[in-house]
Amino acid sequence: MPVRNRLAEMHPEITAWRHDLHEHPELMYDLPRTSALVAERLQGFGCDEVVKGIGISGVVAVIKGRKTTSGKVVAFRADMDALPITEATGLDYASKTTGKMHACGHDGHTAILLGAAQYLAETRNFDGTVVLAFQPAEEGGAGGKAMVDDGLMDRWGVQEVYGLHNMPGLPVGHFAIREGALLASADEFTITVTGKGGHAAMPHMAVDTTLVASQIVVAMQSIVARNIDPLGNVVVTVGSFHTDSVASNVIAHEVKLQGTVRTLDPDLRKLAHERIMALVPTTAQAYGATAEVDYKWGYPVTMNHPDQTRFAADCAEEVSGHVIRDVKPVMPAEDFAFMLEARPGAYIFLGNGDTPMCHHPAYQFDDEAIPVGCSWFVTLAERRMPLE
Repeated sequence: MPVRNRLAEMHPEITAWRHDLHEHPELMYDLPRTSALVAERLQGFGCDEVVKGIGISGVVAVIKGRKTTSGKVVAFRADMDALPITEATGLDYASKTTGKMHACGHDGHTAILLGAAQYLAETRNFDGTVVLAFQPAEEGGAGGKAMVDDGLMDRWGVQEVYGLHNMPGLPVGHFAIREGALLASADEFTITVTGKGGHAAMPHMAVDTTLVASQIVVAMQSIVARNIDPLGNVVVTVGSFHTDSVASNVIAHEVKLQGTVRTLDPDLRKLAHERIMALVPTTAQAYGATAEVDYKWGYPVTMNHPDQTRFAADCAEEVSGHVIRDVKPVMPAEDFAFMLEARPGAYIFLGNGDTPMCHHPAYQFDDEAIPVGCSWFVTLAERRMPLE
């Protein structure tokens, strides 16, 4: 079934919601306006239940079908938070707050799920229950985990969970998905190297932490080059190198390194951690310094479940007729992974056309994708929980 006629009619209204959200971006868990607007709309649609404050500032809504005899409960998720980026699009509805921007399309995701919610609340052409999760803090705050920990799955008896994300470079309205690992895990580390500061003209009297830290950066690349199967996928990146010296004639006493580890394989994720924890202190010791590693486990691998992936792709095929079912995985991370660890489900990419990539100050969400995304959610509900 293609885009629903009713959703095509609603397109201008849903687009207006999206533009309003875009003008007023909010970050992480601090979403007072966004959460309030979402809850107000859901209540106006006549949802059976609307609960605020799940996962700090998340919103959960419940829509019951014409029947609930199937006992099925399916959840749909949209993220609501923006990014700390100054917008450079020149749009009439550009962000009104300097330093905050919906540069990842979460305003589009929220508008899409709101549109689907209105349609489902009006029609209720399914036998079961739809749970809608509007999530805070996807951008580094693990809001998905916060909602799961706050009872999202257990309180409402969720059995399956589905979500989508726009994808620049994929034609508008097309879909892409794969079974298994779709997006990478993302862990972070801070390494503090301590040596002995001194005068640049007398290096023999010091322990040069800049040299030691440089050797650590090089040594960590051996994890990928020599500890990981060449067919595996691991990225170890040092993104920040900071000494406590600002003078050219001073050998720093301390250096801090910050970086990230990404992989598509949970076992390789553990191996990379083990190698970093073993390699870093011993490399520093070889040069007469010490090094401490503060390793923070972040988002896990976004792992699509087999049955739900096939079902999600079939529904996408009905809606658009254009689905890549074995798209290559990508290395950004997504905290929908926590929801997929809690329940079977699938995450799909929705084409966003020719625009700069997400997190770019000139990124733009394409509003023509809205009715396609709405129709996909509606099709999921009606096909997974059909009325007899």
